[in-house]
Amino acid sequence: MKYLLLILAVLGVIVSSLALREHYRTYGDSACSINERWDCGVVNHSRYAMLAGIPVATLGIAGYVLMAALAWLRFYRLLLVPTFAGLAFSLHLADIEAHVLGVWCVYCVISLGIISLMSLLTLGTVVVQFVPKRSPA
Repeated sequence: MKYLLLILAVLGVIVSSLALREHYRTYGDSACSINERWDCGVVNHSRYAMLAGIPVATLGIAGYVLMAALAWLRFYRLLLVPTFAGLAFSLHLADIEAHVLGVWCVYCVISLGIISLMSLLTLGTVVVQFVPKRSPA
């Protein structure tokens, strides 16, 4: 489980880094500008792309690095906190994309999938740790 969570965290850092690059891009078309409903540029240049003066993508990178460290150390119960906090925040951002901006960011949707999977895997790992082991008959 450790390595699967590490791989997902690294993928999260990559996707968040691409979103951060989009946040600071000032010229040319967005690499993920697909149509009027899918445009990372619109999302990453909106007022919702910043939290307390920090780009949301930067918070994503930091969060995934923290999750990778906790997974590496196999601190799965502690890993529940950032994974579920990240899931809640990602769902909040998805709600903004759907109901306020009306535009989706491919990177954000991929990140939502990654953090959802990490949350489920971490929860499953913690639950399994509490299941009593049966002795062979």
